[in-house]
Parts: sequence; structure tokens; C-alpha cells
Amino acid sequence: MDLNFIEILKTVIIGIVEGLTEWLPISSTGHMILVDEFIKLDVSKAFMDMFLIVIQLGAIMAVVVLNFEKLNPFSSYKNRLQKKQTIQLWQKVILACIPAAAVGLPLNDYMEEHLMTAEVVAGALIFYGVLFIIVENYNRYRNPRINTLERLDYKTALIIGLFQVLSLVPGTSRSGSTILGGIIFGTSRTVAAEFTFFLAIPVMFGASLLKLIKFGFDYSAAEFLILAIGMVTAFIVSVLSIKFLLRYIKKNDFTAFGWYRIILGIIVLGYLFLIGDPV
Repeated sequence: MDLNFIEILKTVIIGIVEGLTEWLPISSTGHMILVDEFIKLDVSKAFMDMFLIVIQLGAIMAVVVLNFEKLNPFSSYKNRLQKKQTIQLWQKVILACIPAAAVGLPLNDYMEEHLMTAEVVAGALIFYGVLFIIVENYNRYRNPRINTLERLDYKTALIIGLFQVLSLVPGTSRSGSTILGGIIFGTSRTVAAEFTFFLAIPVMFGASLLKLIKFGFDYSAAEFLILAIGMVTAFIVSVLSIKFLLRYIKKNDFTAFGWYRIILGIIVLGYLFLIGDPV
């Protein structure tokens, strides 16, 4: 393929969508599937399937860069207690990753074959949008019992990991499902969001590694540039998206994201109805 301006522009748009939606509870995978229906890169299906997953490495590097000191148990700026707490944080992250890995690895091919559709995405967008509104209304008069990451216990971390299993269905949102789980079981919105960010690190690295191995490492120059441009764009936009979300939830709840999901899901269903065939 020839890498012309239009293909670069398409790649940048996809990177922007990934960076915006990865951290907001509105389903990055769902948005990527929908965007792929309208913005077709001139690449093979095998490369595109890999690209839509591996581009997430750019997004996850934003978390690593923004939180390097917080995540580094060997930092010279930390005392012994802080280093111990950082190690415990990683233990909680690893524990929370186990359920999704146990379910997702054996079902990965089935999910890709049967659930990567606009219909499934639309249904999940609407269902979890309604759930967000219900949970936030229920949570309005409750005081969270876990206000810092240090107070997040292993049991709650595992429960959040179980909620992450729900995100294997496209359109659910990994961040959305884990944030919901955290809020329901007593964490503050900030703790739920931060733990979700950190939980993404092993999940995304693992998923990307599997995709890279499955695709192989024989890229054309154009394919390599597409991958690089997409990841860099996703990284830059993710930095802005993460900062926005952490500022937003200090004064607001997630109800607006719930309504956004519902409206987008209805629009997708309306589009499917109008064209008469699956997207």
C-alpha cells in the first residue's frame, strides 16, 4: 500500500478516538469498531485487527508516564512504607487481572468472531449507560468507604477485576465496568478511576503482545508508520483525556457519560435500521 495524506489523516483520527475513549467510560473498543465502519484504512483485515488492539499501547504509555513515580516501587523519593504500599498496589492490580485473563484468553477468538459487531456495541452502550445512571442515583447519598488507593483492600480489588470480565463484550467499556464495580462496592470515583488506569497496564500490554505474536513482525514500511502514527496520537490524546477525567470527577459524577452512551447506542441502532443490514 502507499501511505498518502488521506491514510495518515485516517490514522490520526483513529488515534484520537482511541485516546479519547480508552479512559472515558464509553467503550474504546466499541467506538473503534464503529469508526472502522466509516473510516477504512487501506490495509489488510489481519493488520487492521492487530492495529485496533496494539494502538492501545500508545494510550497505556500515557498512564505509565503520568504516574511513573506513583507506580515505581524502587523510587528513591519514597520511604520504606511508601515502597511497600506501591508493591501492594501492584499485587492488587495483578490479582484483579486474573478473572479477565481466565475468561478472556480461551474465549478471545470466539469474541472476535461473533461479538465484534455494531449491534452488540449498540446494545452494550445502552445497557451500561442505563446502569451508570441507576448506580449514580443510588450512590448519590452514600459516602465511599475507600477514599485512597492505600485503603483499597484485596477483596475489593478482586471484585473490580470480576467486573472487568464484563468488558470482554464490545461496547461495555473496560474502564466503565471497573469504575462501576468500584463505586458499587464502596470506592470513591477517584480511586475507582485511578485503579482502572493501573489495571489497564498489564491487560493492554498482554492483549497487544498476543496480537503482535499472532500477526507476526513482518511489516511493510507503510504499515509500520501507520502503527507508529496511531500509537503516538493515542498517547498524546490519552494524556489530555486522563487529566480531563480526573478533574471532571472531582466535581461531577458519571451520569453524563451514561446519557452519552444511551444516545450513541440509539443513533447506531437507528443507522442499522435505516440501512437494513448489519453495519
